[in-house]
Amino acid sequence: QVQLVESGGGLVQSGGSLRLSCTASGSVFSIVFSIYAMGWYRQAPGKQRELVANITSAGNGNYADSVKGRFTISRDNAKNTLYLQMNSLKPEDTGVYYCNTDPRQNRLWGQGTQVTVSS
Repeated sequence: QVQLVESGGGLVQSGGSLRLSCTASGSVFSIVFSIYAMGWYRQAPGKQRELVANITSAGNGNYADSVKGRFTISRDNAKNTLYLQMNSLKPEDTGVYYCNTDPRQNRLWGQGTQVTVSS
């Protein structure tokens, strides 16, 4: 069974930083993790889930305009782990953050990790 487990969320003041992690496990997926493009998705209260950053298998990152210059996505294929470094956080960054492949696969959604930014 494939699992993506997110961690690292929390409550932080505006301007603060958090580092999210996502670890992949399960027989086949963890073995082939390195060949998938991966993404971090955010679901704010009352809004649809959106892609905020993605990273190719080669390690090239792309960002939504709303987070560009503040967030950095990275991956460690040896550890089957995806990261999201979030700096200069804003209240509008509040939401549940999920990782998934890009394009997303519905069967892979995990529980997500809550990020709350207070003003």
